[in-house]
Amino acid sequence: MSNKPLLDAYSGRRPQRLPVWFMRQAGRSLPEYREARAGTAMIEACLDPDLAAEITVQPVRRHQVDAAIFFSDIVVPLALAGVPVTIEAGIGPVFTTPVRDASDVARLAEAGPLTEAALAPITEAVRRTVTLLDGTPLIGFAGAPFTLAAYMVEGRASRDHLAARRLMHTDPAAWSALMDYAADVSAAFLVAQIRAGAEAVQLFDSWVGSLREADYRANVLPASARVLAAAKAEGVPTVHFGTGTGELLPALRDAGADVVGVDYRVPLDQAVARLGGATPVQGNLDPALLAAPWPVLEAHVRDVVEKGRAAPGHVVNLGHGVPPDTDPDVLSKVVRLVHSL
Repeated sequence: MSNKPLLDAYSGRRPQRLPVWFMRQAGRSLPEYREARAGTAMIEACLDPDLAAEITVQPVRRHQVDAAIFFSDIVVPLALAGVPVTIEAGIGPVFTTPVRDASDVARLAEAGPLTEAALAPITEAVRRTVTLLDGTPLIGFAGAPFTLAAYMVEGRASRDHLAARRLMHTDPAAWSALMDYAADVSAAFLVAQIRAGAEAVQLFDSWVGSLREADYRANVLPASARVLAAAKAEGVPTVHFGTGTGELLPALRDAGADVVGVDYRVPLDQAVARLGGATPVQGNLDPALLAAPWPVLEAHVRDVVEKGRAAPGHVVNLGHGVPPDTDPDVLSKVVRLVHSL
């Protein structure tokens, strides 16, 4: 066993202390985050090494979670690669020129790969974060190729990602090229974080739950596998997470992840069974229950922990992100409860 419970659990072991962290733990639920980010646009904040490091570390100071996750956004590597994108309040990422056909994909590729020079603000932010964390593991962060592609094709968030799925089926060559481009960008983003000090990485596929398993395996899995392989070649554990992916859990594992994140829709023991019982898992508290009376939330936490015992390793997390109106004291209380179990 190491002195880092998170890394032990990711390796399929059971440390003395059950590890816990939360997706979106560094964000609008923290008053110190709102104060630090006041007047600073999202992408600008992500590219300010001092600010990104401070925001990343805030939930570790407040909640005593077992890991920090690098403060960024899934479209940051695209912005660094020269793709015109903004993040608008209440809307999210907006692409001024959506990718709709093979010529649009070719235009992306002409800009060339994501360079070390372009990634300099990220590597510097990670280095500063690692210093501030003083031994607490940092998890690197990137969006998976399908989610990046879906944003670029749709131009913004979408309910059903119809335009992206349509391109997948009507122009397979353009789709394949787009996935290759997104995979290269994500891989470069993750590798830069690892080389600067991240001790694990998580690949987020926020929108992949809109796909059938056959479509995922044929048209998405190879690109995600390339990203995960690039990260694993650097010698760190990899986590793969998507929302609405109860039917895709084995496929997410088969893309090459060491750990599979499970959203709140599938009981954790069922998810472990679907994964064959040999894969460490992460999850899967329901974010909605963070607003419930404490006895209700406590019972839910205990149930998730108990169901997670079916897995060789378990990192307690939310089955999605922290809602912005969450009481930070509730998160701290959940951490203390998990550690006591």
